[in-house]
Amino acid sequence: MASQRLKRSMRGALTASAIIAMVSTIPAPAIAQPPAQNNESEALKKFRELSAQSEVVNEEFNKATDDKNAKQAELDKATADFNAANQAKTSAAATENQYRGQVEELSSASLRGARFNKLSALLTGTSAQDFLDRSSALSVLAADNNKALTELHKAVTTATESETKAADAQKRAAAARDAAAKLQAEIDGRRQELQKQINEVKAAQAKLSQAEKAKLQGPADNGVYIGPPGAAGTAMNAALAQRGTPYVWGGSKPGGFDCSGLMMWSYAQAGVSLPRSSRAQYGVGRSVSRNELIPGDLLFYGSSAGSIHHVAMYIGGGRIVHASTTGTPVKTETSIEGGGRDYFGAKRVVG
Repeated sequence: MASQRLKRSMRGALTASAIIAMVSTIPAPAIAQPPAQNNESEALKKFRELSAQSEVVNEEFNKATDDKNAKQAELDKATADFNAANQAKTSAAATENQYRGQVEELSSASLRGARFNKLSALLTGTSAQDFLDRSSALSVLAADNNKALTELHKAVTTATESETKAADAQKRAAAARDAAAKLQAEIDGRRQELQKQINEVKAAQAKLSQAEKAKLQGPADNGVYIGPPGAAGTAMNAALAQRGTPYVWGGSKPGGFDCSGLMMWSYAQAGVSLPRSSRAQYGVGRSVSRNELIPGDLLFYGSSAGSIHHVAMYIGGGRIVHASTTGTPVKTETSIEGGGRDYFGAKRVVG
């Protein structure tokens, strides 16, 4: 019996080891590339590989730019808060000086023997009318004194709060300024890295034959697509109107687009503001499943939210429009996988 239990235990251990070995051999997700064909030349395969890598670097550059813009907005807000707090502090100090003088004057009069109550008016008055006159005057003085004390307290409180707010805003501004400076250094590094990548892609592109360059262009699609009413449909029509526009790293206007630049510009034509990078664009709107897609939805590609490197727009019928990579203009694809093999998810920007 002990021998049989040992055999079963060994079989269990071997099975677990086999499973671990199988899991460890599963390849890590690769950067999505346009589907290559076995009969492609090495030059074209190399070009596709470099183009996919440059797309990732380009999106990282755009994300760093997005982050710096956000920090700049924080800096602007903190600076505005600091200026407002200082202005409130100055105004409160002026009010404090004004009412402090009145309070000190009334307090001094009290110390000199002035009696600000109706009993003193009755005891010192020479007639009933004199008492009424003095009482009325003392009521006014008492009201003025109460107002002066109230306004003085309010001014002192405002000045103290404004000083605290100014110090906080100054601290936030310093932190945002430091973060923006670090991000600018990152942007400069990304820009150099991207330029190096661009040079490699262009060198690889120069080695392609005319037939290979034409293959990258792909067939033209001048079909008419009907989008939904509203901003999504307007954005879709704007993107489709750019079919044939060249891919340009960092491009975000007619004449040249990268993937996120096309989405940002297209939705801007509908009055909707999007961030610059595809990763930041993934943070806009609400998630929708693949079987819920409608024209105008944005489709994202990557192995995770933090590694998104491409974005396209759904136009209906399983098709997309996007700016894919250098050498290929803005165009439609007949399937979602036309944007890459690592489709990650979709967002509905409006509605």
